Formats: sequence, C-alpha cells, structure tokens
Amino acid sequence: MTTIVKAASAAEFLSLVPHLLGFRPTRSLVVIPFHGSRSLGAMRFDLPGDEPDAVDRVAATIIGMVCRVSEADALTTVIYTDARFEDSGRMPHRDLSDALARRADACGLRVTDALCVAADGWGSFLDGDCPHEGRSLADLSEVPPETPSLGEPEGDQTSGARLPDVEPAEKEAVARALASLGDAVALLCGPDAADASTGRRRGRASRTAGTTLAAAEAASAIDDSRRVDPQALAAVCALDDLPTLFESALQRQPAAIEPYDAAVLVWCLARPALRDIALVQWCGGLAAGDEALDAQLRWEQGEEYPTHLAMHMWGEGAQPDPDRLAAALVIARHAAAVAPREARPGPLATCGWLSWALGRSTHADLYALEACEIDPEHGLAEIVRSFVHAGHLPEWAFQRPARRVT
Repeated sequence: MTTIVKAASAAEFLSLVPHLLGFRPTRSLVVIPFHGSRSLGAMRFDLPGDEPDAVDRVAATIIGMVCRVSEADALTTVIYTDARFEDSGRMPHRDLSDALARRADACGLRVTDALCVAADGWGSFLDGDCPHEGRSLADLSEVPPETPSLGEPEGDQTSGARLPDVEPAEKEAVARALASLGDAVALLCGPDAADASTGRRRGRASRTAGTTLAAAEAASAIDDSRRVDPQALAAVCALDDLPTLFESALQRQPAAIEPYDAAVLVWCLARPALRDIALVQWCGGLAAGDEALDAQLRWEQGEEYPTHLAMHMWGEGAQPDPDRLAAALVIARHAAAVAPREARPGPLATCGWLSWALGRSTHADLYALEACEIDPEHGLAEIVRSFVHAGHLPEWAFQRPARRVT
C-alpha cells in the first residue's frame, strides 16, 4: 500500500526506512520513489561492483525502473555501506550518488535527498554542513512518533529466504512416499508415465472411493516384490484433477500436510508442465488453472500455447493477488524443505519465481541459485536468475499500490 512518510528530518526518515522495507539493509542502495510527499514503496539493490562502467550502468538501470513506477515524480536514495567516513575523510560512494542524480535530472525526476549510512556515521550528499566524519549513528535509533505501523525490521535483505526447519523423520517419510508414488504412477499409467510432461492419467476420472478401491485391488494383484503402498495409489488419484489439487494446497498449513500430500506436490513441481499449470493458477485462480491444463494438453498435440496464459510467467499482465502468491510460497517452501535433495530443484525454482513475482528479487536469486547448485541446467531456476541479474521485474511491481522490491 502507499505509505505517507511523516519525518521531520533526514535522521527520522532514515529511522523509518528499515521499517518500510521490513529488514535492515546492508551493502545496499535503497531507492524510495515519491509522488509529491507520498512514498510509493521502496526498491533495494546491491551496490555496484568495481567494474569501470558499473556505477553508470547501475544508475541508468535504477532510474529507468523509477520512471516506470506509476505517478513517481521524485525519489530519495539511501546508500548502506560497510565503508567508513574516516577511510577517505568524506562520505563514501559519492560517485554512485552523483550518477543517480544526473540520471534522475535527465529524466525529470527530483532528488529530494541523497543519504548515506556508513559504518561510522551517516550524512546527506545534499547537506553542505555535513561534518567530514559524518553524523552520529545514534541519531537513527528513534522512529518518529505518529508513524504508520510498518512492522519491525527483521535481519537483513537475505533474512527469510532460508527454508523452514523440518524433522529428519518427516523428510524420510516424504522420500518414501515419493518413491512409492513413482511406483504407483508407473503401475496405473505405464512405465513411462512418471516422466510424461503432464504426468496425468488419460481421462479425468473423479476422485471417488470406487477409483481408490480399484487402485488398491490392482496393487494386491501383483506379487509382493512389486507391491505398491495403497496410500500411494490413492495419492495418484489426486492427479486426476490438478486444478483442485493446486487450489487446495493454498488452504493447507505446512504442519498439517501428510507425507503423501507433500510427495504429490513435490512430484508435480518437479515436472515443468505441471509446475507451470500451478503457477498460472496461483496467479489467476481456479478457472485459470483449468484453462492452463487444457492448454497444456493441446500444446502437446501441436497447438499454440495461449499468449495470455504465458504472460504472467514473464511478469506481464494484471497484478496477481499477492495473498495467493504468498500462500503458494509458504507451501512451495515447505515442499522444498521436505523434498529429497535430488527432487528439490523444482520446488526451489518455484519458490524463486513466486518470490520474484512478489517483488523479492534477493530471495528469488537465493532460491534459484540453490536449485542450480543441485541441477545446473534447471530451466526455471536459470530463467529466474537471468531475470534478477538483468534487473527485470514484473510489470505489476511498478503499478499502484506499489510493492516492496528487494
């Protein structure tokens, strides 16, 4: 939501920034676009590297992003750095601040302030009276009174990306369930079905007691050396109606997810076609999931995949409901946490895409990197990392109400 920032001084404003972000940034550039006196969110970026053209390139990219923010006519920049005033007898990163100011001026944007929080002090590049040693960091300890409730900042920009802790016994149970699920799919759908792009049984049989009973009878008909857990056969029935499966996942609390339910989700997110159906549905709702499933089946028969369904995957189109995406991220994080290592890239890449769609690029890159460390050629993980490294954000990140971009 748009936040009215009420700060009587630069020190009060700096005290607000971590609360606006929800974390305490380190080694970062934070840009806060404004429309008049109203902030339109906040964007965090890594500080540029030491390459000769890095500062100008980063400044051009960042100001270009601000220009895309609806109604933005001004900005404030804040540099957070481990460098010190005393290292050079002046405020660190003046070259970056100057480059941002030049680009902003060329684009008709006002720079309302240009601040720096260093390891030994803080100051404003626009303050001609700022001491060479900087102002005291103790000035930044108090949040101004009568400010909106923005939440307490927790950790730095990487905080919150670590997968939830789960008990080893839970991981082992999901691993067993996943193995049994693969056997059940092979039994009911044929030996190649587990690797099929949609992973669906032919036809859309309903999840009825009769279907489950038939599956159990099939399991008992084979010899004991190949016996499949009836729970796995029952779990396969959930694949008859993927949109219902993905929609019900949003209503689940991780602590209440049984091993076979978790295994089904891990199995689906490991298969690109099924994962993409889930992402389209989590963006657009149950009807979008039904349409995406049918479109996937038609695409496998040689038809074109509808552009309007693919748009969200690239960050185009109307803004998805952030609450749905956040709920999906909770479930995907749980799936990644309980999955065996070899099955983890799919859920991790899903976490990466959902984080990117929510404007959490730092988290997105961390999830995608972890997926690539297991599977260096994982398609979605590579796409997410390319988005982040190119500074590509979804279109809805620039629409009001502005979302935090980190």
